[in-house]
Amino acid sequence: MDTQAILKYQRISAQKCRLVADAVRGLRVDKALEFLNFNNKKASKMILKVLESAVANAENNNSLDIDDLIIKNILVDEGPTAKRHMPRARGRVNQILKRSSHITVIVSDGKEA
Repeated sequence: MDTQAILKYQRISAQKCRLVADAVRGLRVDKALEFLNFNNKKASKMILKVLESAVANAENNNSLDIDDLIIKNILVDEGPTAKRHMPRARGRVNQILKRSSHITVIVSDGKEA
């Protein structure tokens, strides 16, 4: 049975977050938690938060055993981009893009409902 958790509007680009998501996709939950705890990227802390939420949802809402859970899928989608401007020389301006992302983690016990 599949259980998911979603974290929206996080201030990190989807490209940076996907690097960590690709590393833990398909792992058992205990191995993924260990990897994320000791990885020193900003995205690993965000994915860890969502993964813990998905595990809690699986345990409380669907009565699944935590030891059997695997990460079925992790989706990192682009969120809205905040546009800021930086003044430059000779009256010109450069645009600064502050990107955000939505992180979805789906855990499964491997059995169909």
